[in-house]
Amino acid sequence: MPRKVKHRKWHKGRLKGTASARATLSFGKYGLKATENCWVTARQIESARRAMSRFIKRGGKIWIRIFPDKPVTQKGEQSTMGSGKGPVDHYVAVIKPGMILFEMDGITEDVAKQAMLLAAHKLPTKSKFIVK
Repeated sequence: MPRKVKHRKWHKGRLKGTASARATLSFGKYGLKATENCWVTARQIESARRAMSRFIKRGGKIWIRIFPDKPVTQKGEQSTMGSGKGPVDHYVAVIKPGMILFEMDGITEDVAKQAMLLAAHKLPTKSKFIVK
């Protein structure tokens, strides 16, 4: 969850186009690159991070290149049509094809590939392992 946002509720937006920012490896030697559009929740990011760090046993360094700053609202279960937009339920990160999701360094390639594969299973998008 972001500390401060300019607007409490945002429009949904449209999932289209390719990534212009965060499209190249900047910190680590290995990365996980998204190949399709999606929204990734904060819980999914945390789940992927835990899977990676448990597999590498605190061996290397992990960089998370995405941050969930888009608020998603949810209306109550029994509410009728109308009566405005619901309260903020959770936050998501907007993912576009070509965006680097995670980076890793300080471990061997086969260990990094296996760790990234475990993380990819936790995410709602197709992704591929890349090497610098």
